Formats: sequence, C-alpha cells, structure tokens
Amino acid sequence: MRMKPSSPGRKPVSRAKAKNATLLNLLATPGLGSLLCRRWISGLGQLVLAITGFALIMIWFVKEMIPYYGLMFSDEPPHQPNFKLLEAGTLLFAASWFWSAVTSVSLLHEASAANLQSLKNSGAPPMPQLDDNQIAAALALEPQWQRQGDAIARSFQFKDFPAAIKFVDAVAVAAEQAWHHPDIDIRWNKVTLTLTTHDAGGLTQKDFDLARQFDQLSLR
Repeated sequence: MRMKPSSPGRKPVSRAKAKNATLLNLLATPGLGSLLCRRWISGLGQLVLAITGFALIMIWFVKEMIPYYGLMFSDEPPHQPNFKLLEAGTLLFAASWFWSAVTSVSLLHEASAANLQSLKNSGAPPMPQLDDNQIAAALALEPQWQRQGDAIARSFQFKDFPAAIKFVDAVAVAAEQAWHHPDIDIRWNKVTLTLTTHDAGGLTQKDFDLARQFDQLSLR
C-alpha cells in the first residue's frame, strides 16, 4: 500500500476531531470527547464524575419513587423527600460538564493554533537545495538513510501491522506540523519513508531534519 500525502492530514488535534470531542463532551457524556483526543487524566476524571453523579441521581430517584408507589396501597401520609442525594449527584455531574467544557475550549484553541501554524508553514519560501558534498555530510549523520537520486529513503520494521500504523500516524502528525510530507510505503510490518523537497527540486536541510525526527519516532 503506497500513500503520498498531498493535502492537509491529521494534526495533533484537528479541527474536526476537536469539534467532535466538544459535541461528545457537552451533548453526550462528559469525558468521552476528552478521551477521544487522548486527554487521559482529564477524560477519566470527567467520566468518573459524570458516572458517579448520574448514579447518585438514579439512586435518589429509586429511593423516592418506591415509597410513593407504596402509598397507592396505604393510607399513610406522603413523606417529605430528601434531596441530598439529588443535590450531590447534580453537583458532581455539573462539575464534570463544566470541566469537560474547559477541556473542549482548550482542544478547539489548540486545533486553531495548529491550523494557523500549518498555513504559515505552507507560505514559507522553499529552502535552498543542498549540493553533493552537503548531502554526503548530512547522510553521514543519518547512516540508516540511503540516497536515491534527489531523495533519501529508509525502511522501518515493527513487530506487527498495528505497530507500523501507529508509527505512520506519528509520522503524519510530524509531517503536517513541518508542512513537509514524505512518500509512505506500507508492507505489513515494514514502513518505507522517502523524503525530498519538490519545491527546491532536490534535497534540502528540511529533509534531513525530518528524517532525524522520524528516527526518534520509530524508537517510541
């Protein structure tokens, strides 16, 4: 399977993902959207508060309804309802909702900032093309990358297909942030990346900087 990104891809938090997370947090279950965007601590905290609050509200409802049903077959006067459980449950659920709202605003802000940075990167002038001596010196610092004409390439091997795809996802994020997209070839657990700077007509320092970043991502 060969992929060649040509349009904006997934950012650390894309605008669409941030919007979906906001809808989940505010209109469905607080915390689910935060977990979708890998805000593990916030998401779990919000989810626990929401579930606990909802459980307390349901317990209050059941405890109050059972006596009322019993009054249908009794002449006893109705008892005064106790709202402590309801108040506690409502407070916890409200806290979860407001916490998830704060997280949602943060995600939307992060997505907007990342999109603005991508736009700035897309308008940056091309870097100067490296000559053969500069390329040889740069390759000496990245010995696992091989020159292929006006490009450099390296194959990465992982334990299985999911691990390879996880690496590709990380590559997509880094490439989008740098606004410099490699050719990606996936063969089950093997991923081959090829870098060149098309605007410059060959290799630039940007290719080697991104190659070094991909090397670091492969070690995670």
